[in-house]
Amino acid sequence: MKVNKWTLGLAACGLISLPTLVQAEEKLSALQTALSSTTISGYVNTSAHWDLGSGNANIPGFAYNNGKQDGFNLDVVKVTIERPLDEGQWSAGYKVDTVYGPDANFLATQSTGFGTDFGVKQAYVALRAPVGNGLDIKLGVWDTIVGYETFDSGNNPNYSRSYGYTIEPTTHTGVLLTYQLNDMLGFSAGAANTYGPTINQKAWANGRAESYLTYMGSVAFSAPKDWGFVGGSTLYAGIINGLNVGVAGTTSGARDTHFYVGGAITTPLKGLKLGASYDYAAIDDTSTTPDADAWAAALYASFQPEGTKFGVHLRGEYASHTPGFLNATGAGLGSPQTLIFPNKVFALTGTVQYDLWKNVLSRIEARWDHDATGGGSYGGDVNAGTAGSLKNHFMLVANLIYKF
Repeated sequence: MKVNKWTLGLAACGLISLPTLVQAEEKLSALQTALSSTTISGYVNTSAHWDLGSGNANIPGFAYNNGKQDGFNLDVVKVTIERPLDEGQWSAGYKVDTVYGPDANFLATQSTGFGTDFGVKQAYVALRAPVGNGLDIKLGVWDTIVGYETFDSGNNPNYSRSYGYTIEPTTHTGVLLTYQLNDMLGFSAGAANTYGPTINQKAWANGRAESYLTYMGSVAFSAPKDWGFVGGSTLYAGIINGLNVGVAGTTSGARDTHFYVGGAITTPLKGLKLGASYDYAAIDDTSTTPDADAWAAALYASFQPEGTKFGVHLRGEYASHTPGFLNATGAGLGSPQTLIFPNKVFALTGTVQYDLWKNVLSRIEARWDHDATGGGSYGGDVNAGTAGSLKNHFMLVANLIYKF
């Protein structure tokens, strides 16, 4: 320990003691060591929506859409504090994702209810055990293992979410194991309290046995880079089965099984990537609500040459659900957002990205949703509470996201 002359003078006068000073410096040194590998990151997501001529009521029911029509919006602010795993055999770390703003309410991880403008998206302890190539373990709250898109809009090809994302779970509270067999194959398996998303929600508190858990697994394939133009392409499949407490018409929820398969392929044209996803969810095991299911398929095309500020992203999708899978509050998804989701719906989305400012993602998006049931569910006066009668809904969005 280095002690300067001023410190020695204070100690000689009895104003401070060297042992106390040593302890303080040791604590400071330990804190500095712990913080040296901790990172802070996040983003601020803002948008402006214009819904063309359809009224403000009965808008399409894809995730995080309701309430944003015809106006300027703060979507969400995210702050991440993380100490990632290092390369050591007995590595340890943690991650905490907190989100603020209206979109945090739709995440619905809080048991206190809807409308607090705050949510814990992830909060887990990460461990690595020296098993084979290394077994990674997460214990706490973590993102779901299925899906082509994520909660973080800036990590998706489009600003708005797909219907596939809308019927997927978002987060789980439990343990997740991940093992990378080689450069091509990776596996994950986990167990959670419930289908999600409420943190610490228990199946036994909803009329099920204490041993009742939600189980999940996935496999990921990545094509080696020496496979020519398809090198780096990915294929992913996953399944989740457990208690969805949010199912409408039940007192204790129902079993929800979700199947997902998706992937992306690189092409000979530099910067062009094609993708596809398929989600299928089935609700059963309940006497008070008829069995129901929903499925959604989407095709993606993204053109964004490496090192450029410009990108174009297209998505076409079709989704269908049986009556009873969704109700007016979105139950069946485990999310409290209001959803107007026709039994059959077709949507096209186009997004142009051009990043003029450093650290800022800037996009313009156009979206068309079509009620394919043969009737019309969109439009109407939000104050009069009228039912929608339009088959089509058109939306334009400007989106700015600052990442730090």
